[in-house]
Order: sequence, then C-alpha cells, then structure tokens
Amino acid sequence: MVPEVSNGITVDRVHAITVREPGGPEVLTWTEVEDPVPGPGEVLIDVAASAVNRADLLQRQGLYPPPPGASDIIGLECSGTIVALGEGVTGWHVGDEVCALLAGGGYAEKVVVPAPQVLPLPDGVDVVTAAALPEVACTVWSNVVMDGRLELGETFLVHGGAGGIGTHAIQVAKALGATVAVTAGSGERLAKCAELGADVLVNYKTQDFVAEVGKADVVLDNMGASYLPRNIDVLAPDGRLMIIGMQGGVKGELPIGKLLSKRASVMATGLRGRSVENKGAIVAQVREHLWPLVGSGAVKPVVGRVVPMQEAAEAHRLLEASDVFGKVLLRRER
Repeated sequence: MVPEVSNGITVDRVHAITVREPGGPEVLTWTEVEDPVPGPGEVLIDVAASAVNRADLLQRQGLYPPPPGASDIIGLECSGTIVALGEGVTGWHVGDEVCALLAGGGYAEKVVVPAPQVLPLPDGVDVVTAAALPEVACTVWSNVVMDGRLELGETFLVHGGAGGIGTHAIQVAKALGATVAVTAGSGERLAKCAELGADVLVNYKTQDFVAEVGKADVVLDNMGASYLPRNIDVLAPDGRLMIIGMQGGVKGELPIGKLLSKRASVMATGLRGRSVENKGAIVAQVREHLWPLVGSGAVKPVVGRVVPMQEAAEAHRLLEASDVFGKVLLRRER
C-alpha cells in the first residue's frame, strides 16, 4: 500500500489490474488505484489470489460491463484475509482467512465484498487454492442442484468438461450419485475428466453427444445458441437444460414441440447480476452442503496454472487458447 497526498489529504493506494481500453490481453495493466474502504455490511479482504473466468475475457473486450455499483476492476472471486469490517458485520473477524464471490474487483491487492458473499476456507484447502472455488461452486450448486434439481440415479451432461466449471460440476454430480457425461475437445482432456469421475466421454470434435449420451436429465451448457437444438434432443422426459454461457452464439431457434412432448424446461441464468440477498442464499447453501464435500475430498479444486497477478495478460491468453485443464489462478506476489 502506497500513501498519496492530494490537496493535503492522504489517500492510500493499492495495486490492481486495470483495462486501458477494450481489446486483447495486452490492454491489462498493473497500476495503482485507490484503496477500497468497506461500507456497511461489507468486509475488506487483503487478496492472496483471484481466478480467471470466461466472463473476465468478455469484460476485457468491453462486452460484459459490471452491474451497477460494482467495481470496474475485473475479477469475480478471490481468497485472502479479512483486514477490516464495515458497520454491522457480524460472524467475521479481522484475521479470518476466507474466499469470496464478487461482482468485480478480484484482480487487486484489496477488495471489498458484501459479508453474505464471504465463505470460510474449506477444510484442507490452502488460501491460494481456495480462490479457485467461489465462482464455480456457486454457479454449479445454484444451477445443477438448486434450480436443476439433479437427483440420485439421474444422468447429468456438462459441456466443456475440462474447464473450471466442468471439472467442478463433474465431481459435484458424481458425489450426488449421478451418471456423468462430458464433452471436451481431445482424448487427453477427456481422460482427465474420467479421472474426476466422468462416466460418458464425448469428443465434440469427432462425436455427436446426442448419440453418445442418449438421454440426460440435466444439461449444464456454456455454448448457448449453437448447441440449443441438440441439447433439447438429448433431454430426457422432464429434463432440465441450464444455460450459463453463450460461447456458441446468442440467438437460436427453440423447438417448442419437442419441449412440450418431453415436458422439458430451459432456464438461462447468470450469477454476477443477482442481488446480494440472492447471492447470499446461494453462498449459504454452498457452505452448508458443498463445503463438507470439499473438506472430505469428494470434491477437489482443480487448478491447472497459477500465474502472478501482475501477469494477468498471460493468464487471459492461456484461458482463451484452452491450454489449461481446470482453473487459472492469479496469485498476488508479495
């Protein structure tokens, strides 16, 4: 932290990754910003690590602006140590090691976050590795369990099984007693998915997932438009399609007749723009039901690469190239 004097007033400064202008990874810059201060109901976290998500790439390109009131610094999750409490915060103390779900601000030395979005470190997970969990844990639990209602004995299909969401979803679904099907782009990546518990392995470059999977009760989809017709085809009667991304486009044709015949449902959800109350409810469920699975080792954080936070541009290149299995972390260098 570097103090700055302006008009006779001392303003503390910290470092963060900022975006010079919308563009490629090269627009990410490590620079000084004003030290964040927790408001009522918020905590201030001294960041140990953050993680890179697909949404971060879109924000860097100017295609995914932060919701109103959120930090314009990229970063949807972090881990670290609480260093200050805002007015009215209970249940947390200065010095607690935590991880947190953010609406923005994770690529920084410090970040403020609403207290309901803070989680303790799961048993057995160190403070840097814990940065790999909040966004995937809350996304998967809310979509697959809370809204998707995956049950014991059902079949679950996740697209992009080798990514951060996919590697986490495989383990959660397996821990819940589901048969797990995944798509990925190479035999090597599919073999790693199998090690995490995937039962049905589909190379999307050479195989048709509808033919290989047969019927799925719950589908977790990050592709959007390009997969929509086939996702409907693969749904079992009363199946649930959960759309969480649009890597394959934003507009598609919805076959209503097939939905009606299957009594199937399609739900598209985002996490970032939800209210603090809504996110807090998800975080509470994750803490109660998922954290014990992480603590027991049934669900493990999957980290493919750890990059110094100052080198966030390289981390973005890695994710864009799909060169990593699991999560890419940004570790703060001290």
